[in-house]
Amino acid sequence: MEISIVRQRVRDAMDRAKRNAADRRARSDETARLFDEWLERTAVPLVRQIANVLKADSYQYTVFTPSGSVRLMSDRSAEDYVEILLDSTGDVPRVVGHSSRGRGRRVTESERVVGSGDPQTIGEEDLLAFLLKELEPLLER
Repeated sequence: MEISIVRQRVRDAMDRAKRNAADRRARSDETARLFDEWLERTAVPLVRQIANVLKADSYQYTVFTPSGSVRLMSDRSAEDYVEILLDSTGDVPRVVGHSSRGRGRRVTESERVVGSGDPQTIGEEDLLAFLLKELEPLLER
């Protein structure tokens, strides 16, 4: 094969890769903006409501809102929590829930997509169902 053909194909591949990376960054930026709005409008208020209900029933949980996530953590153990955040490591950014449960010295962690994973389509009902499912093992004590 001639070097000119190889050179042209390699340059075409480099251009495609640059375009794909730019598109992925643009999608990630837009999804991050939508996620921040969803977090402020939907997730944080719902997690605070859950924390209030738990406190009323003598389960001590605190809500933390670091930048870009919301975490509901047990006051008894820092290893017991459920956190909602945006995972932008893949081609398509998605909303995921990260759960951690401590049993003695063993810590079990899991991560699942919340609803459809798209902050535009995850409603309060989807989020509530996810949080309740993840909280069940933490509340069985």
